[in-house]
Amino acid sequence: MNFASVTFLFYFLPIFIGLYFCFPGRRTKNLFLLIASLFFYAWGEGYYLAILIASVAVNHIIAQKISQGAGRKTWLTVGIMANLLLLICLKYGGFITQQLGVLGIPELVTHLPMGISFFTFQAMSLLVDVYRGQKPMKSIVNTGVYITMFPQLMAGPIVRFNEIKDQILARTESVDRFADGVRIFILGLAQKVLIADVLSGPVVIAFGGDPETLSTSAAWIGIICFSFQIYYDFAGYSNMAIGLGRMLGFELPQNFNYPYCARSFQEFWRRWHMTLSRWFRDYLYIPLGGSRAGSRKTFRNLLIVFILCGFWHGAAWTFLLWGLWHGAFLIFERLLPQKFSTVLHGPILGTIYTFFGVVFGWVLFRAESFGHATAYWKAMIGLNVESSVNLAQLGFLPLVQYTLIGAFLLSWQGWEIRIARLPTERISLQMLKWALLGLLLLLSMLYIAGNTHQPFIYFRF
Repeated sequence: MNFASVTFLFYFLPIFIGLYFCFPGRRTKNLFLLIASLFFYAWGEGYYLAILIASVAVNHIIAQKISQGAGRKTWLTVGIMANLLLLICLKYGGFITQQLGVLGIPELVTHLPMGISFFTFQAMSLLVDVYRGQKPMKSIVNTGVYITMFPQLMAGPIVRFNEIKDQILARTESVDRFADGVRIFILGLAQKVLIADVLSGPVVIAFGGDPETLSTSAAWIGIICFSFQIYYDFAGYSNMAIGLGRMLGFELPQNFNYPYCARSFQEFWRRWHMTLSRWFRDYLYIPLGGSRAGSRKTFRNLLIVFILCGFWHGAAWTFLLWGLWHGAFLIFERLLPQKFSTVLHGPILGTIYTFFGVVFGWVLFRAESFGHATAYWKAMIGLNVESSVNLAQLGFLPLVQYTLIGAFLLSWQGWEIRIARLPTERISLQMLKWALLGLLLLLSMLYIAGNTHQPFIYFRF
């Protein structure tokens, strides 16, 4: 079920909110939240709901075993392997057997359950945090709420067990918190619908055809549009999830912080998909040794993390290469002498260098194959001899042009949507703020009603 859909906005969400606040006590609210989350998942995934339920049951049992002390390391290993095996079979089984086709092994055809990368990482966070001393949930209902909570089930943010355990057991709902959640949800919906979806048109045309037919300008507009599309699509979903969580009394972690303002790739990953970055840092990079054991092992650890980060996004060589692309830039920045590093990471040059480095990397992320990506890069640097697709044929219409300008301005730190920070003392300003939010909601609804369904990009991860 898509947050930016008529079904969710007009049926599921109002009914859920109305019933949720009718239930007394934390236990009944959590039970209803679990049932609603399972229904939400089943709406799109059908009988694959059984996989999610099995994940909750298995990880709940293993967490109890780890907390009991005896054989806790063995149980942790069993739990991590069980989660990884589930992920490998369902997400990477087809890719692995395809690569082994030369040995006569038939390709395995599997269905990729939505959100499996996200709820599997949360389940592993549960096991590791319990191993590190956190007490597990006594009730499987509460464990189920942690793993399946529908606001962030499909595409995050990735919430770690130690961050939200206390909120599941005891949280406070209030009118102010609910209103703030509504505000954040509307802003996220507008990011998704009024920016990301509008920019998707040129992207589909640019990457859907033969890149050798693209003019240089068309290739650049295609990838620039995708750079902002994926940002506002994912940041919009994250904000909707955070807003929904806040309506229910939860404080979900921030997932984006103006990543295109970053002056280095290292800073970019402190601003982009922040919950995934922290997950890899705390559960993989630091246990591998982090940067404590000399440069060679630091570079090794960075490459391991970003190869796995690339594969986490998808079962294709292009995602692995995208991870290597970012890992290589991180190593490059660590190798720079201090005086060159200071110049390169300055306020203007650093932002330009990082932005265009990230944009070139997005080609690998969006392309269907490495050959597709290299052909697209050729178009970007003007090596196409005959190019028949220009900006007009790309669908770069005035609406898209103005949206792209707005997307650029709003991605710049300090140009955030000011209605979120209007003073609350004056009633007139409060009315203006909610009037603007109402206008954004109305425009989003009109766009949803008049356009075809646009799933979130990260739903396929």
